[in-house]
Amino acid sequence: MFIIFIAHMPGNSWNGFIPARFGFSSGAELFVFCSGLASAIAFGGTFARHGMSIGTARIIHRIWQVYWAELCLVLALITLAAASDAIFGLDILRAQFGPLLTEPGRALLGIVTLTWQPDLLDILPMYIAILAMVPVMIGARRLHPLAPFVISLSLYAAVWSAGLNLPGNPWTGSGWFLNPFAWQALFFIGFAIRMKWLPVPRLAAPKLMLACAIFVAASVPLSFWVILERWPELNGVRDLFFGPQEKTDLHPLRIAHFLALAYLVVSLIEPWRAKLGQGAGRVISQIGQQSLATFLASVVLARFGATLAELAGGSEIAVAAINIAAFAALYAVARTVRWFMQSPWKATTQAPVSLQRALEVPFHVDCPTCMLMRSAN
Repeated sequence: MFIIFIAHMPGNSWNGFIPARFGFSSGAELFVFCSGLASAIAFGGTFARHGMSIGTARIIHRIWQVYWAELCLVLALITLAAASDAIFGLDILRAQFGPLLTEPGRALLGIVTLTWQPDLLDILPMYIAILAMVPVMIGARRLHPLAPFVISLSLYAAVWSAGLNLPGNPWTGSGWFLNPFAWQALFFIGFAIRMKWLPVPRLAAPKLMLACAIFVAASVPLSFWVILERWPELNGVRDLFFGPQEKTDLHPLRIAHFLALAYLVVSLIEPWRAKLGQGAGRVISQIGQQSLATFLASVVLARFGATLAELAGGSEIAVAAINIAAFAALYAVARTVRWFMQSPWKATTQAPVSLQRALEVPFHVDCPTCMLMRSAN
């Protein structure tokens, strides 16, 4: 969530030092992979216990929630841009949502149908599209254990061979910036691991650790901007492997880099896993547990922070203060959402057990989750 805020704030100098600057993959890969894991936790059991119809209904319900979250997010950012223009005399609305002023009808239709995704507002639509594939994959798994992998690989291959994508900009004709037919591959790797459709390698295997470490280290000179500025010829080497669509279509090296990095990190932290949820780790995990709410807040805060940084002249002190304040705000959002989800307005005392059984009233009911993904201990 912190990385997403930094990456979504235009002009944020801290963006030059997020993990994406030191390797092929970025925070987007982590987000999508963890979404796959979390979706298996949240929805896999429903399909197993209640069958395809109820499982599919729950997926549809989740898609409906995320769809409205996306519309509200776009509306909030339009309102923020308009307010900034009115208060500070800027021209943010035209810069960020120009088509809304020149062709409002077409722009509104594009927003509602997800066929127009303004800059940096493409993660939730991608998640919606991938969620719609979950019932297909689970149904395919019931037909044959390899069927989901065949479907996933076929879609990924179609992206690279035939340019498969969805329309993402009516004015330029470009597709979705985060192509769901490509990014589903990483999502379903995480999904399949959590569903135990895929075996995972033994942690801290020396040979595999060495191979992953070499690969991750080799990606740094081809990714870190300081090195690329010092030795610009390395840009030509990088161009041999990557093209302009390498993030949109999720280049295979991005997947390989993320999996190698994940294996290294998980192997290295394994001895301290039980302690990770304590202290500062507990604060960070609470933000992750309310990730839909904190994601929505982070995008709005990022746009607002960019305006403040511009008004402050882009000084490093101002940028640092904005980043730290935003991190604190994300924690406050997470705590607030958690408080509301606990339904504190309900009765806090329970009737005696005998009365509870006599009336057969379930006094504790789980609240519907509004999280995009849930951390698993």
